[in-house]
Amino acid sequence: MTQLVHEPCSVILRPALPADAAALAALGRDSFVAAFGHMYRAEDLASFLDQTHAGAVVAREIANPRARYRLAEHDGALVGYCKLGLDCGWPEHARGNHTIELKQLYTAAGATGGGIGAALMEWALAEARALGADEIQLSVWSGNSGAQRFYHRYGFAQVADIHFWVGEQRDDEFLFARAI
Repeated sequence: MTQLVHEPCSVILRPALPADAAALAALGRDSFVAAFGHMYRAEDLASFLDQTHAGAVVAREIANPRARYRLAEHDGALVGYCKLGLDCGWPEHARGNHTIELKQLYTAAGATGGGIGAALMEWALAEARALGADEIQLSVWSGNSGAQRFYHRYGFAQVADIHFWVGEQRDDEFLFARAI
């Protein structure tokens, strides 16, 4: 385990284990709903959450050798996580020879601003380097200016306009990328 100290709290980063699936699913659901739930019809939101943040789905992803999870804990509680996909999510926009995807970087509601996102991003960039990636991509909702500022601080820039589906609703997203 790696311990990183960021004000105002110390965060312990560790790999996800199969036993973490339910807690990861709950944090993913809660974080997504807190940030974006108001944007969707109930049936679209429920469908999306069942497809992406159900315990069984997360358990399969933890076991997938083409995915890497890192959990952030503070005082024994799960306060965030990051998921990398080792396959390029948007190969038509890849500029590198070995592009991977930062698929999710979530913090618990009320836990932003405490260095958790920074610790997870630092892990993601170091892990990408260790995996031999030369580019990392991520998608961000076009209306999420706070997340966009965060990614800009780490050298990400918009490379394309893309779409993201939540149930039957299509959202405008930006594809960000940076060289490793």
